Amino acid sequence: MAIKIKLPDGRASARPASGGNSRGGRGRPVRAQHFSIADPLVKLLASVFLIAAFVFMAMFTYFYVKYENIVDRRMSGPIFSNAARIYARPHTVWVGEKLDAQDIAADLHRAGYAEQRGHNDSPIGHYAFTPHGIQVIPGPESFHAEEGAVIHFENGQVAAIDETGKDSQNLEAYELEPQLVTALFEGQERSKREIIRFEEIPQPLVDAVLAIEDRRFFQHNGVNYFRLMEAAAIDVREGRHGQGGSTLTMQLSRGFFLSPEKTVKRKLLEMLIAVELEHKFSKQRIFEMYANEVYMGQRGSFTINGFAQASHAYFNKDIKNLTLPEAALLAGMIQRPNYLSPYRNPKRALERRNLVLDSMVETGAVTREQADRARATPLKIAAFNVEASDAPYFVDLVKDQLSNQFSEGELNDHAYRVYTTLDPDLQRAAAEAVDTGMKLVDEQVEKRRTHKTKVGSGQDTKTETKVESGPMPQVALVAIDPHTGEVLALVGGRNYGMSQLNHAIAKRPTGSIFKPFVYAAAINTAVTGQTMVASGGGDDGNGDGDNNNAPGVFTPATLVDDSQVSIANGNQVYEPRNYHDSYNGEVTARYALALSLNNATVRIGQEVGFDKVAALAKAAGIQSVRATPAIALGAYDATPLEMAGAYTVFANQGTRMAPLMVKSVRDARGNPLDDYKPDSKSVLDPRVAYVLTSMMQAVINNGTGATVRARGFAAPAAGKTGTSHDAWFAGYTSNLLCIVWVGNDDYTDLKLSGSSTAAPIWAEFMKRAAKLPQYADMKNFSAPSGVVEVTLDKVTNRLATASCPQTYTVAFIAGTEPKETCDQAAGDHRGFFSKIFGLGSPAVALPPPTTNGVVQPGPGGTPAQDADSQPGPGQQPQPKKKRGFFSRLFGKGDNGDQQQNNGTDDSENGNNPVPK
Repeated sequence: MAIKIKLPDGRASARPASGGNSRGGRGRPVRAQHFSIADPLVKLLASVFLIAAFVFMAMFTYFYVKYENIVDRRMSGPIFSNAARIYARPHTVWVGEKLDAQDIAADLHRAGYAEQRGHNDSPIGHYAFTPHGIQVIPGPESFHAEEGAVIHFENGQVAAIDETGKDSQNLEAYELEPQLVTALFEGQERSKREIIRFEEIPQPLVDAVLAIEDRRFFQHNGVNYFRLMEAAAIDVREGRHGQGGSTLTMQLSRGFFLSPEKTVKRKLLEMLIAVELEHKFSKQRIFEMYANEVYMGQRGSFTINGFAQASHAYFNKDIKNLTLPEAALLAGMIQRPNYLSPYRNPKRALERRNLVLDSMVETGAVTREQADRARATPLKIAAFNVEASDAPYFVDLVKDQLSNQFSEGELNDHAYRVYTTLDPDLQRAAAEAVDTGMKLVDEQVEKRRTHKTKVGSGQDTKTETKVESGPMPQVALVAIDPHTGEVLALVGGRNYGMSQLNHAIAKRPTGSIFKPFVYAAAINTAVTGQTMVASGGGDDGNGDGDNNNAPGVFTPATLVDDSQVSIANGNQVYEPRNYHDSYNGEVTARYALALSLNNATVRIGQEVGFDKVAALAKAAGIQSVRATPAIALGAYDATPLEMAGAYTVFANQGTRMAPLMVKSVRDARGNPLDDYKPDSKSVLDPRVAYVLTSMMQAVINNGTGATVRARGFAAPAAGKTGTSHDAWFAGYTSNLLCIVWVGNDDYTDLKLSGSSTAAPIWAEFMKRAAKLPQYADMKNFSAPSGVVEVTLDKVTNRLATASCPQTYTVAFIAGTEPKETCDQAAGDHRGFFSKIFGLGSPAVALPPPTTNGVVQPGPGGTPAQDADSQPGPGQQPQPKKKRGFFSRLFGKGDNGDQQQNNGTDDSENGNNPVPK
């Protein structure tokens, strides 16, 4: 049809020269001009409009269909990441443990179980409350077989556990479902997320989120156009892009499908997807997805996603237990989680929380009185400790191990489940022990670096205190089950956020924690029949200079010369030093290990053969060692994780258990793909391992490791201190083995001993472990068949009788123990080197050593404060320095020139001022 537009006539466009309404040549009436659609201007405008409308509709249709398909694909499968998930070791419930049904239910709920209420379903499993307990019903995708259990409670503790199934029986313990540690690969980051349903979200949290983020959520169709226009106006007025105007649905769209960049295109796509989501899902379902997806900040190397996980991260409580001020704090953090973190800026977080409370008053969600009470509540957040539950260094090791077997695509695309050996309770204990212990280390380091100097003169003299700069010491702690090799806890540094270098797998000189392998190689001669290289035999302390029952056998009572030793090593002379250059003459092997005497240890290594020591160490998993004199003092490198595996040889009756971190990899339905079994290897005879355990008990009870007892750990334990450039402590109980390392990343000398740095951390960890039900039963070590324990006289090291009241107990391999008593006549009881070089005296039994007339304790007693300066049993104190054999042979002076430590600089070597 024609378009009629009234326009002035072109012929009348010129006004007449004179006014008036005359006819003819003077002002005629103006008539309407009619244009058709064929006119050029209209045709052009119409064409532009039609083309623009077509392009818009085409683009809209393209993007609508494109993102509809994307939404459908994204929502058709699992909504959240399919990334491989790492699970911890299952929590074992024991009869007698202090728990109640609610504790078990919370544990199961976090693991993915559902409470059995009609239609509720979970493939992982269900639980149901009974009159006096709780029933656990594993599902088809559970880590365990489908046999469940009923756990009964009485007086606040587990009274009984009944297995359910065909072969039901009473149980002493029951394993619950493993807890999620993290998603291993979610993008480029590890994340923590706990999935919840809408009905599980407390109403105060829903109200708080809506009040501050989207008040019209339940009214709009996904886009709040009024809010968008308001935000746009503010941005134009202020000249910045600070106002978002996004609804919860738009935020969900951005989190699921788009990048966070601020562009017009992204905002339009955000709106489009929001509308699609609103058409496909209910408001409750959208809020539920938002509550599980929302980013809630960073915790160490982990991102926190969802309100449920944030509740655990910030308040250490289940989401259903959130209070009004806690819910307001979480809602307030949504805007900028890290900027508003209560850990980083409590004041800022508090102000934001109070703003949320005021907004809730405006929406009518709470009364002013309720808001004021909540505003008056101080921030109550859980202690920030990344290591406590996250174990980032452990996760890194698991990732590396899995990467050798599975591609990242496999792990992500198939949502594999990785079940590990990590014990969350023990990991928490390790983190707390490290935190406590490193504060003590820092104090010692600062004290060493603090110097006071006088400046000026006369009345202007002042004392200035200066603290030298230097590296901050680092730490590693590895705890394993000595009987399975399972790594239960691992700390690779003092703060993962500061340093991702995993010190648990960093190679460092082991120092004196290596010495037990020297003594084990020597004592192993009782089993192998091997003859000691240098001497052809060892003195068993029975008074004849030899072992009259097993010639050539070395025992804990063998006397060893601790005078300075010199050993030719190629073109060099190896002369290790003792602490403060103090030498003790002849001492028992047990005493030498307890007091970590270097020269005695090197002599033992020389007699048994350094090649034998190296072979034993390599069999135990310490691969870097070489058969040189320096091996005896731990000059070669090993990692804390390697040393943990090596020490299982002593703690596990001679059998080495390789460290194990992954127990099983399963598909998304729980079907096993690969199970990992403990890797064991017989290294030592069980009798030898027990004798070394007995000797290392003396280290803790009476030797350099006495710090452990001073710190309040009283359970039976064996261990060894170590100090090179670094500080170490290696120790174990009947059910737990732990290695602690402290040192500087730049390899500079820590200048602190293992007994004052690593040992206190070990003690703090073990005290916490002993309070956990699964580790509380730290028993006495059990002697295997073929071991005897005898009581010896401290002075003569022969069998004690009533006439020799000062005694100590020593373990021997049966047949190698002394046969003569302390009151029998005896001959020359000096050791091989003493007799060869004319050292000491062949006297039968000298009186016990004294200081100012006071008898000093022998090898079975408590050492003096400066233990390394104590003489051995039956010997008077030796000169502070004594030339070694090669020094005398080659005419060296008494000043001990050209001494070397071949890489060891041990407090037990004599270069550290802290007494051992």
